[in-house]
Amino acid sequence: MSVRWLTIIPIIGIFIGVIFANHATPIVLGMPFLFFYMVVWIVLTSVCMAIVYKFDPTNKE
Repeated sequence: MSVRWLTIIPIIGIFIGVIFANHATPIVLGMPFLFFYMVVWIVLTSVCMAIVYKFDPTNKE
């Protein structure tokens, strides 16, 4: 199985998950929940891209 499929996880998390996370009432770390949710997904996207970069066989030098 190709490690490139990990790139779909952030797309699902950001674009589809926002529909379910669109709430302003819970405050997490002083931020509205939607803003906190987006910040978490930015970090997780970086982690997913680092994993794809590390384990992608076409990236070998």
